[in-house]
Amino acid sequence: MTTQLLCDVFLSVDGHGRGTRSPGYFGYLGPDLQRWIDEEAARPQCQIMGRRTYEAFETLPEEARDDGYRRMVQARTVVFSRTLSAVTWPGATLVADDARDAIPKLKADSDADLRTIGSLSLVRQLLDAGHVDRLRLMVFPLIVGETGVEPVFAGVGDSGLELVGHSVLDGRIVLSEYRRAGDPPYAG
Repeated sequence: MTTQLLCDVFLSVDGHGRGTRSPGYFGYLGPDLQRWIDEEAARPQCQIMGRRTYEAFETLPEEARDDGYRRMVQARTVVFSRTLSAVTWPGATLVADDARDAIPKLKADSDADLRTIGSLSLVRQLLDAGHVDRLRLMVFPLIVGETGVEPVFAGVGDSGLELVGHSVLDGRIVLSEYRRAGDPPYAG
């Protein structure tokens, strides 16, 4: 089996990772999306995340720590950070190396796929480095032009993509899966 790096990105139609007034999943959590989340979490994998995502999960209030949260903290996880001195999750390892340098070794040494959890700045770095095997975009049906923050692909270099799968969840959320397809077409 060839280990792949899967990057899952949840975004609004206008390309933002979140809105300042938006609840989790932009307020569109439904049975299909929950099933997709549960199935993906159950697959053998090594979770990859950056410091900000780790800290966001680590500081969730106790009432928000459901079964999915408990599974996540037990799962094999690599947290990339140069500023953290330790991680407390039982399955987590802290890596201070540059993710662009560390991911190829992690892929070579892993018997399961690597999968980003949140961590948009990490996803951007890995896209630019050419390490992403599958980019899975979960596009939520809203525009957050007024309150949107974190433009998902801001600063990412040009890259062509090939659509390898798509589906609609809960009749409203579009899941598109891409693989890298070289340079994009340019006007001559």
